[in-house]
Amino acid sequence: MGLLIEQVLNAVQLGLTLFIVAAGLTLVFGIMGVLNLAHGSLYMIGAYLCAALTAKFDSFTLGVLAAVGLTAIVGLLMERLVLRHLYHRDHLDQVLATFGLILFFNELVRVWWGPVALFIDVPAALAGSVPLPNGASFATYRLFLIAIAAATAAALWWIVARTKLGMLIRAVASQRAVMPALGVNTAALSALVFALGAALAAISGALTAPLYTVQSGMGDTLLIQSLVVLVIGGISSVRGAFVAALLVGAVDTFGRLLPGLMGAPASIGDVAVYLLMILVLTVRPSGLFGRA
Repeated sequence: MGLLIEQVLNAVQLGLTLFIVAAGLTLVFGIMGVLNLAHGSLYMIGAYLCAALTAKFDSFTLGVLAAVGLTAIVGLLMERLVLRHLYHRDHLDQVLATFGLILFFNELVRVWWGPVALFIDVPAALAGSVPLPNGASFATYRLFLIAIAAATAAALWWIVARTKLGMLIRAVASQRAVMPALGVNTAALSALVFALGAALAAISGALTAPLYTVQSGMGDTLLIQSLVVLVIGGISSVRGAFVAALLVGAVDTFGRLLPGLMGAPASIGDVAVYLLMILVLTVRPSGLFGRA
């Protein structure tokens, strides 16, 4: 029972962390129609800035807040200098341009912070663990991650579903060509949405920095998982991204655990998420909550 509870919590933590990143990717693709492969680089930048600024300020909280704000500014600059020129280009051009940004940012962090990975300690107040049945335990910091990610998801839902900004986001996503005639500044709204997406990626990167090695290219794997979430949930559906992220988190966690318990190679779990994507697309080509 203790092991089961522990793995369920691991699945929820992974799923919610994925959702924060995938939600930003969903907003950018759904609103601006840009497939931004460099979204994982924003996650990496958030992690690097958090590690560097936490060491500078000797405060994890200040490090996270500063990293999120600075990454949002990086996102604004990326949108203004590169992505704004790709809105009316086909997806192949967008993929090639944003893949170039991945290479640029991977080399940039090596030049700025060096080739050696950075490490950041879990805050002392969250360094303990919570006891579970049968002698198992779960890290307090991972519970903290679950709470913050859940609060972020709730705040994002409130913004999209209950505010004027959310109404404009949904309107532009469905009828972008009509909105300028109604007095909506779509360029400014697109920039704001991209900054929001960058901030979401930075939140995930900064908060997971104490759990992983902060190194160049660390966002590439998460980008692939985020794209899987985007496809399973349905393009431009934030609700779909939430459900799909929890599904992917559960399949990834138990897909690695169960084969090991049965004596099979644990690497079988690596393909489980992609088998889930194939199954969903076979049954619903537009995703769980996507529009045809």
